[in-house]
Formats: sequence, C-alpha cells, structure tokens
Amino acid sequence: MNAYMNQYQNNQILNASPERILILLYDGSIRFCRQAIHAMDEGKRTVQAEKISRAMAIISEFSNTLNHDVGGEIATDLDALYSFMMRELTSANVKNDRKALETVEDLLIGLRETWVEAIEINRTQQVSKSEPEVRHVAASF
Repeated sequence: MNAYMNQYQNNQILNASPERILILLYDGSIRFCRQAIHAMDEGKRTVQAEKISRAMAIISEFSNTLNHDVGGEIATDLDALYSFMMRELTSANVKNDRKALETVEDLLIGLRETWVEAIEINRTQQVSKSEPEVRHVAASF
C-alpha cells in the first residue's frame, strides 16, 4: 500500500502547476516545523534536528528562487524574512527553543495564506481578461 501512496504523491507533484507546488512546499515546511515542535516536546533531539533541517531546506529553496528583478522590494522583503526564519530555526535547534519554532511556523502559515490569496486573485484576473474575448467571439455568431 505504501508504494501506491508514494506513486500517487509523485503523480500529484509531477502534474501540479507551479502555484500548487509552491503551496505544497509551504505545507511541507509547516508540517516539518510542527513535527520538530512535537519531537522537541518529547525530547527526541535527533528527530527534531532532522525536521528542522528539512524545513530549512525548503525555506532556503524559497530564498534561492526569488526573482529580484521582477519582485523588486517584495522579493527583497521576502529574502529578509526567509533569512530571519533560517536564523530562528538554527536557534531553535541549538538552544532547544520552542518559541523560535512556533514563530517560524506562524510566519510560514501567514505566507501560505497570502500566496493562496494571490494565486486566487491572479486566476480571477486571468479569467476576467479572457471573458471579453469569449463574449466577442460569441457575439460574432
């Protein structure tokens, strides 16, 4: 059964839009923060370090893929926020600081919600841009 689940997840990712992949990555980073908090509460330092490392890998990728030419000030602000999260995660791991993990989790949740809203706004704008063409074609018949 596990092999079928892995295949399903692989297909879901391979067929996902870039926007969907972004949301899935946010979901993963949030999940890894929560798992690290849980491991911290249980005193499982190895698991905690692994989950923090996985969250950091995703956040690092977010930072590395920022397009500063297109994003301008927003990209710069996101880069600073991602750097802050990386410092907080490092601190959480070194100092066993639950609050630092919770701070990063909260920031990731907020960013995820913002991206979901931005994606929806973009979709709505794309639909409204194409509607006049559809109406125009329909009106010519």
